[in-house]
Amino acid sequence: MPRRKPADTATVPPVKRPSARRRLAAAGALVALVAAGVVAGWSLVRYPVQLPVAVLLIMLAVVAGWTALVHHGIRRVLAGIAASMLLVATVLLPGVHSFMLIAVVAGLVVVSSAAARVAIARDLAPATQVRSVGPAKHARLLMNPWSGGGKVEHFGLEEKARELGIIPIVLHRGDDLRALAERAVAEGADVIGMAGGDGSQALVADVARQHDIPFVCIPAGTRNHFALDLGLDRTDVAASLAAFGAALERRVDLALLGDRVFVNNASLGVYAKVVQSEDYRDAKLATIAQLLPDLLGPDAPHFDLRLTRPDGTSVRAVDTVLVSNGAYRLHSLNGFGTRSRLDAGVLGVVTVAVDRTRGLRALMSAQAAGHIDQFRGYQEWTTGELAIDSGQPLVDVGLDGEALRLPPPLRFRSLPGALRVRTPLGTPNAAPAAVAPFDVRQAVAALFRVLAGHPAG
Repeated sequence: MPRRKPADTATVPPVKRPSARRRLAAAGALVALVAAGVVAGWSLVRYPVQLPVAVLLIMLAVVAGWTALVHHGIRRVLAGIAASMLLVATVLLPGVHSFMLIAVVAGLVVVSSAAARVAIARDLAPATQVRSVGPAKHARLLMNPWSGGGKVEHFGLEEKARELGIIPIVLHRGDDLRALAERAVAEGADVIGMAGGDGSQALVADVARQHDIPFVCIPAGTRNHFALDLGLDRTDVAASLAAFGAALERRVDLALLGDRVFVNNASLGVYAKVVQSEDYRDAKLATIAQLLPDLLGPDAPHFDLRLTRPDGTSVRAVDTVLVSNGAYRLHSLNGFGTRSRLDAGVLGVVTVAVDRTRGLRALMSAQAAGHIDQFRGYQEWTTGELAIDSGQPLVDVGLDGEALRLPPPLRFRSLPGALRVRTPLGTPNAAPAAVAPFDVRQAVAALFRVLAGHPAG
């Protein structure tokens, strides 16, 4: 479905001069950053041996911990003991101040980062095309009462929806979510929403797309990545109900895997294999510890996943593939990061291949430094469509957190501007990746601009 520009569309107003509060935050961020540098420099002079040794011991402990995770039996036990001993040795270094100073520097960096977020605000976010819309006349909200550990009940969403004139549709065991959404549209819904996880969001968003009616995302799932990148406050679930009233509307992209719509990402390889386990939902860490040796251990084969880059280069034998609705800004593999745009009309593609001998150490170093993109086996690009083949009869896929097994080839495609989304008035309509500087140099330059009374971007 081609991107369509809504009537009466207007770009978000230009950025205003920073307030006194933001300028004060910029000053605080710069002072904390300088203090962190001064403390680090003084520490190296005062403890020229202990401090580097402490950092080295911590890095070795991380490597030992991962070594324990990817091995079985006695090697796992020995690596676990080594990691514990390295951490104890760090604490017991002569001149315990050297260890404490690392914590002080880390604390100052955290303070500086927090103040910088306040100072820079939304200045770096790209302009978003939105329009003001009136309240829904026939609003329907589907609710999954089991998502997010019962957030629907915890936040009293059913009662609050009724108070706002929204008709709630609560799922029961055995209900067909798509059928309920289709029935709501057939009965005259002019705005439809979903309170649940990302998988449920995608399904109801697809119904809204097909009928070209606005969609409202209520972040009542566990992680709520889609809500995060829409700029919604995931901690105040009920606040998103305001999108059924006077609100802002814009168009965002969706993505397809075959005929399945997804709003976030599809993962293949290690993560997809882990989420297939029946024990993963109830014991994530234990399941990962149990499965990783067979997935990334020294004798583990690479996954048979075959794809082609836009320049024609073939990619084979990888360990992780992430195909996302829009490009993610990734600093580590702990989570999927956030996307600076949901309207670029592209799929983001990331592949990671780990050398079974020395590659894991390099991967952990890049991970610890927050620069996963500098790992040799890491590749990323964007494209409008993608095909992934395999010699396996079925491929494990984690699609918006749902575990699937699908026959290859897997065909992905972006649907630019396919979904009309409503968000509450006052919503920033920007994801964390859209407002965050790319590196320290850009952040410092932005802070000095705010301190001087100018917009950060």
